[in-house]
Amino acid sequence: MKIILLTQYYRPEMGAPQSRLFEMLRGLKQLGAEVSVVTAMPNYPEGRIFEPFRAKFSLRELRDGIDVKRYWLYASNSKRSMPRIFSMLSFSAMSLLSLGFCRKKRPDILIVESPPLTLAISAWILARLTGSKLVTNVSDLWPLSALELGVISRGHMYKILEGVERFVYKRSTAILGQSQEIVDYIRERGFNNNYLFRNGVDYERFEAVPAVRIAAEGKAIVYAGLLGVAQGILNICKSIDFGSLGLQFHIYGAGAEKQELIDFIEKNPDRAIVYKGVVQREEIPAMLKQYDAALIPLTKMIYGAVPSKIYEAMAAGLPVLFSGEGEGARIIKENKLGWVNHPADMAALEANVREFALADNETIRRNGIRLAQTTFNRPNQVESLFNYLKTIISEK
Repeated sequence: MKIILLTQYYRPEMGAPQSRLFEMLRGLKQLGAEVSVVTAMPNYPEGRIFEPFRAKFSLRELRDGIDVKRYWLYASNSKRSMPRIFSMLSFSAMSLLSLGFCRKKRPDILIVESPPLTLAISAWILARLTGSKLVTNVSDLWPLSALELGVISRGHMYKILEGVERFVYKRSTAILGQSQEIVDYIRERGFNNNYLFRNGVDYERFEAVPAVRIAAEGKAIVYAGLLGVAQGILNICKSIDFGSLGLQFHIYGAGAEKQELIDFIEKNPDRAIVYKGVVQREEIPAMLKQYDAALIPLTKMIYGAVPSKIYEAMAAGLPVLFSGEGEGARIIKENKLGWVNHPADMAALEANVREFALADNETIRRNGIRLAQTTFNRPNQVESLFNYLKTIISEK
């Protein structure tokens, strides 16, 4: 089985999609698939192409034993919508130049990561021209997520994007959904060619790392991820005085709010907040297992979104302090994995932080590890996906 993944985001960038897609490809390769990647020059989350890749139109490299073909794009992490849209469109157009690369690979399946939704149009063209079957991997529901985040309004542009969404789903041999909500949404619109493929977690990566707690007075909470408006870490730091609660809050990551966050921490040393820099994928298990809980916030409800940080916290045996709704909140509540509050409700989050500080969390720790070993185990899910893709190839 020959597979090409088309995605705007990929290693060596940091982030949940990059890690998840790499884990998927690595697992498929271990099971016998021949995998390749068409992607953009790395630029996320800084919004600037990384130094070794600048001033290059295209580049081919062998990364982690996987053949990767990269193309230039207009990189941006602007808070304004137009630069971000132009960035997506630029790579969607540039990716069509990979036709020669794709034809040489002769893929059975072309998997495209969505969003950006426009990239799925490019994938459909490439699939038609290479005779491969198109599989759309839906991580976020666009344009619905853009509407919920306030990027676009429910007007003419939204209707156009809904038309693009239906066009892509109709022409996909299969649609992978990262959550049950995504799968249900797609089915409700009349597309039954879907498959639930959760993010999950590779528990063995965590099991192999000893838990060495960070030197801290009292319990220590960690956040690791994007420092952007959608996460609201800066607002949390301004709203909750962790030091007065006898806690420490350690932050890893990069993004649009990074510098403002660093400035706030320097001006408020008594709040017991520490910025720790950027953490690489390989370092995540050891890093998480230093802490007592994971803070996972969203500022707005995003239908279908289940942060992969939840699964990593499970594997590390960490209680979760989750600001969010939907499927992520249900997973935490139903499995007794921590505390939940509505997005951006700082009073409720602070109350949960206070409760965590006084709680004995051993039961939560055991619940998380058990689920990481079973229900949300990524290697098991990748093996099931591999078998599903084989059935797609066999169908005429």
